[in-house]
Amino acid sequence: MVSGFPLAPPIAPMLAKLAEALPVAGEFLYEPKWDGFRALVFRGGGDVFIQSRDQRPLDRYFPELHDALATALPEGCVVDGEIVIATPGGLDFDALQMRLHPAASRVATLARATPAQFVAFDLLAVDGRDVRDSPQHERRRELEQLLQRAVPPLYLTPMTRDVQLAAEWLARFEGAGLDGVIAKPEGGVYAPGKRAMFKIKHARTADCVVAGFRWHKNGPGTLVGSLLLGLFDTAGVLQHVGVTSAFTMAVRRALVAEFAPLRERALDEHPWREWASLSEEMTRMPGAQSRWSAGKDLSWQPLRIERVCEVKYDHMQGDRFRHAAVFQRWRADKPPSDCTYAQLEVTTPYELEKVFGATGQR
Repeated sequence: MVSGFPLAPPIAPMLAKLAEALPVAGEFLYEPKWDGFRALVFRGGGDVFIQSRDQRPLDRYFPELHDALATALPEGCVVDGEIVIATPGGLDFDALQMRLHPAASRVATLARATPAQFVAFDLLAVDGRDVRDSPQHERRRELEQLLQRAVPPLYLTPMTRDVQLAAEWLARFEGAGLDGVIAKPEGGVYAPGKRAMFKIKHARTADCVVAGFRWHKNGPGTLVGSLLLGLFDTAGVLQHVGVTSAFTMAVRRALVAEFAPLRERALDEHPWREWASLSEEMTRMPGAQSRWSAGKDLSWQPLRIERVCEVKYDHMQGDRFRHAAVFQRWRADKPPSDCTYAQLEVTTPYELEKVFGATGQR
């Protein structure tokens, strides 16, 4: 055990499995799904240790949270939650990513300009006691008691037992940048590293231009890895919006032959042919290196702008898909020119203050 902490870090956080709809059979606690950096906060021995989902230290990237949590949390607790950056337009995931910077001076500047918040949603230890084997509803009750006097930047996530209210949250909270709803079995224990909860995410479809592809890491030249997706903006410029890559090996092999005609002279008039000469800040272009992709092979193969596919996505992060999109089908009936941002569903902004106030204990 690390000196002073009730539990020894690192601890793998409990995870969630994807569900198509809100579960109604059985007893569940429903919470908003936050779109930030998952973190466990260990408080003890007069200090705080903030651990990431992949069990690495986060303190140096969020110095303002380290100091605030050291003041706000009592000795002998371990809290599970999400680090977010809230703005008038909702949660800003890009601002979070900017924090992962090697220069402490840059991190300090960003901490002052865009301070982070911590949203707590589970409890692993309190008063020096390990409560991971306590049922979820008891951990929630103790978490509420622990944070009853919490002040920003520390927040307690809203929770409800009412599935109808949870369904309303699923629709309303997206405008604040949230990622869906989490359903936790009321009697479930805290299971580190296990997918013991359910996540219900926003899902919708879009028709995208297939502007290129990357080779599969296990079969360069023989297996297609991922398709590079594009949408036309209001100026008629094809923007890189994400990738889709969930194919069987048989489909990956077949796509090599299928794409062969589209690769001929593809770069001659390709809208992304100049990407390599752009600045490093233009990381939306395929193949561009950044500090988030260091060490990865991001080389790509251009295709003539002729093919369209339909993909399923959860939500947008700025003008890109937040996560990898899921391939649905080819759309031979759609011309590439129809693949514009205008087809995407727009969500109504919903102030984060309303989310934090939606305690909804129904």
